Amino acid sequence: MGRWEPDAESRFRAAAIELFGEIGYEQTTVAAIAERAGLTARTFFRYFADKREVLFNGSERLQQTMVDALAQAPAEASAVDALAAALTKAGDFFDDDRRPFARMRSTVIAANTDLRERELIKLATLSAALAQALRERGVGEPDASLAAEAGIAVFRVAFAQWVGESERRSYGEIVKESLARLRALVAS
Repeated sequence: MGRWEPDAESRFRAAAIELFGEIGYEQTTVAAIAERAGLTARTFFRYFADKREVLFNGSERLQQTMVDALAQAPAEASAVDALAAALTKAGDFFDDDRRPFARMRSTVIAANTDLRERELIKLATLSAALAQALRERGVGEPDASLAAEAGIAVFRVAFAQWVGESERRSYGEIVKESLARLRALVAS
């Protein structure tokens, strides 16, 4: 098994998601993932702390991308418009090539209590980071936290739609539609 094979991280991710789908998350071992990827378990741990991180690796990059987009929104942008910029920028992570992985990831997480808890922690951490970025833009409390939580709600709803089996629209299209719906609800 090659130690320095090209694209090892992607190979581990693909092998893990295949195994999670075939035999379940709980039954999948790091050794099985490594074998399926044609690499070693030792190499696996260079990329991931454990098998759970195959599903959550990249959360920090997503969070930083969204926080940066919010911070770079025009100074005159409202809190909701700054959040819209962050949500739209998240679309960079959700292209059509990643949709099959994202669909399986959602299925695996939904089937496992510990993974659902980890997903909620990730979303709470993202909400706190967005709220902090809004506070840094001068949005006071509780408005910053309320806007960030609303942004996370839009993120979750849009993502759930995007990974739907029959969905063909881009994540960005769904976010725009979801934001428009939220604005209409608030206005009524």
